This record gives sequence, structure tokens and C-alpha cells, in this order.
Amino acid sequence: MKYSGIGGQAVMEGVMMKSKDRYAVAVRKENGEIAVTTEDYKGITGNHFLRNCPIIRGVVGFIESLFLGLHTLTLSMYLGEENAREETEEEKQAREKKEKGEMSVTMCISILLAVLIFMMLPYGLSLFFSKIISSHILLALVEGLIRLAIFLAYVVAISQMKDIQRVFMYHGAEHKCINCIEHGMELNVENVRKSSRQHKRCGTSLLLFVMVVSILFFAFIDVKNRILRVALRLLLIPVIAGVSYEFIRLAGRTENKFVELLSKPGLLLQRLTTREPDDSMIEVGIASVEAVFDWRKYQEEEFK
Repeated sequence: MKYSGIGGQAVMEGVMMKSKDRYAVAVRKENGEIAVTTEDYKGITGNHFLRNCPIIRGVVGFIESLFLGLHTLTLSMYLGEENAREETEEEKQAREKKEKGEMSVTMCISILLAVLIFMMLPYGLSLFFSKIISSHILLALVEGLIRLAIFLAYVVAISQMKDIQRVFMYHGAEHKCINCIEHGMELNVENVRKSSRQHKRCGTSLLLFVMVVSILFFAFIDVKNRILRVALRLLLIPVIAGVSYEFIRLAGRTENKFVELLSKPGLLLQRLTTREPDDSMIEVGIASVEAVFDWRKYQEEEFK
């Protein structure tokens, strides 16, 4: 496998693919056609240090992925409409301005809920065990296991929803397209179909690794004051995200056996967050890749 640098995500009835400073959203419209749009990717900062410094770049990338994910999700719903038409520049600017306000609110609420459900709730539940467990390391382990159980229960629950299952099928199409080109195969429906729907750089693996890394970091918090304990947990969240990003980044660039072993749990979890796509979904994934990535040139350089 050769690292390509391309990544993406599933959207409503489609796939978003990003390569360097460009991204594309391809959607299967209600009339069966594939609508594709491409845009420049500016990110939240152009600072060279922030974008390249280990750990910090992970925090920046995580925030950017949230904004880009929300934007492309909204864009996919517009593109998928039967009567969707090409926007004028004024209409596009007006839509994007409205989206920015809505995305900011949505993102703040999402982060708040995530912190409450996956950070504060496990900590609160672990306090019930403090009467029988005196070791703060064991308490951190209990808290981590509760957090992991809540996360897995959440993934299992949403994977049963019919609409989400279709998104997971497009998620599978996204992974299969990337695996196809990174293994040196021509990007077509037949080759994509037989490629794996699991990928080491997947966001699912990142979130699972965040859960595991948080156990290790929180084990070092040994303070009596509960308010300070909560504050330290909140302060460590960006660090945990950054460390987890570095591992996922490494996993996508190496075939080291130890790294591959650590990647196994995330790949197993992707069996829930991806589904086998049909050929029409694969066609959408291919259209999204080809809109922003010259896979033929990439393969000529990497698979001589």
C-alpha cells in the first residue's frame, strides 16, 4: 500500500473526497444523475508552524474536519435535490454566509454534547466506584471502560438506523476507492468492488484511539479537588486528540507490524461504521476521486 494523501467522508447520498487544497462532493441525485462540485480548501489557518507541528497539527486538523464535514453534509443535501441548479456567485456567497452561522452553532452544540456524554458522564459514573477503589489509576481505568462502553453502544445504536446504514454504505465506497488506488489498481467499479472497505486512516479509528489514549492520560491526574480534576480533563482533550491524530497519520503511512497490530481494533470497529456499497454508490465515489485527484499520475510515480 502506498500513501496517496487523499481522504474523505460519506455525505447524504454521496461521497466527499479531499486532496491537498481541493475537495469534491459527488452526490447521486433523485433522478439518478451524479452531481459533482469542487471547491478550494482554505482551512482555518495558513500558519506553517501550526499546520506542521506534531500534536498541534492534529488539533487543527480535527477542528477543520468538523467544519468541512458539516459544510459538505449541507452541500450534499442541496446537490441531491431534483431541481438543484448551478448557483450564481452571489447566491453561493449568500448560502455560504448563512451556512457559517449555522455551522458555528451546530459545531458548538456538538462539541458540548460530546464532552458531556463521552467525558463528563463517564467521570461522574466512575465516582460511584470511588468508595471501593482507592487507586486513582484503577478509577481512571474504570472511567475509561465506561467511556468506551458508551461510545460502542452509540455506534451500535446508530448503525441500526436505516438512513445511517445508507451513509455507511457510502462510507464503505469512500474507503474502497482509496484502497483501490493505494494498492495500484485501476480505479473502476470492478476493482473498487473487490477492495477492502476498511482503512487505517478512518475517522472511526481516530475516535476509538481517542477513547483509549484518554485512559492513559487521565491516569496521571492525581488531585483531590474534583473541580480541578474536571478542568484538567477538559484541558487535556486537545492533547489527546493531537496524539491520536499522530498515530492515525503514522498508521496510514507505514506497514510496520506493531502499528498494524494497534490498528486492528479500529479496523474491526469499521465493520459497524461501513457497509458494502452497491455499484451505483461506487460510481459516486469514483466521480468524487477523479474530480480532485489524478490517480493515474500518482500510480505512475508510486507503482513504476
